[in-house]
Amino acid sequence: MAYLIGLVKKYKGLILYGIFGVLTTVINIATYALCYNYLGIANVPSDIIAWVVAVLFAFITNKLFVFDSKSMEAGVFLPELIKFMAARLATGGLDLLIMYVGVDVMHGPALILKVISNVIVIILNYVLSKLVVFRQSKA
Repeated sequence: MAYLIGLVKKYKGLILYGIFGVLTTVINIATYALCYNYLGIANVPSDIIAWVVAVLFAFITNKLFVFDSKSMEAGVFLPELIKFMAARLATGGLDLLIMYVGVDVMHGPALILKVISNVIVIILNYVLSKLVVFRQSKA
């Protein structure tokens, strides 16, 4: 049992990222499905709306729980927000490209492609958040 507790402590950030990553993905896919399938919004605008909702949720959970960045001081908060949004814009652009090419150009199954795209994006988002956005100073 002590070994298991040690593993959880050691990988706490990765475990929390996984949990909140899954929740972010669920929010992204559910928002996309709501917009695309039920509200009749076109593919690309549905994807953009889903991305915005998911990114707002991800920033809050990543900042506070995953990377334990509790500071709300402007000198800490604003650079984190800017870097987070820039990273998410890059991966959001990749998601949009995958969805546009997969659905609009190749006429593939929208929800399956959305899930595949989210798997790719979540991995890239973790790497960017860990190495760039919420990087702990070694001082």
